[in-house]
Amino acid sequence: MLMPKRVKRRKQFRGNMKGKALRGNTISYGEYGIIATEPCWIRSNQIEAARVAMTRYIKRGGKVWIKIFPDKPVTAKPAETRMGSGKGTLEYWVAVVKPGRVMFEIAGVPEETAREALRLAMHKLPCKCKIVSRADLEGGDNSEN
Repeated sequence: MLMPKRVKRRKQFRGNMKGKALRGNTISYGEYGIIATEPCWIRSNQIEAARVAMTRYIKRGGKVWIKIFPDKPVTAKPAETRMGSGKGTLEYWVAVVKPGRVMFEIAGVPEETAREALRLAMHKLPCKCKIVSRADLEGGDNSEN
């Protein structure tokens, strides 16, 4: 599973997920992608499950890009532990995803195959998403003018 090799600090604050994604909101490598429509934390094992679902469906054809990386540590205290005595131990890593963020991209396969592979991957993710093509994000503005 994905996780940083080393970090400056072991534990982090929770932070907030207000606003839209300012970076990573365009399809830069592939032809089709999954875009988040709501903010969420995506665990490293969910990213891996989505990747496996996509690569299994396209059967070694095409190419898949993962555009998110879990670099935020999440801690948890053991069950039935009294309050206090510091912050819990590190349990898992998450990627913070805001609405509009492109999470996965795919290329090198026909459109129907790409859309089905992305649909299968969407079922593995904890937030609402939608499938978009490069033309939807870039060409949508130019076609109106």
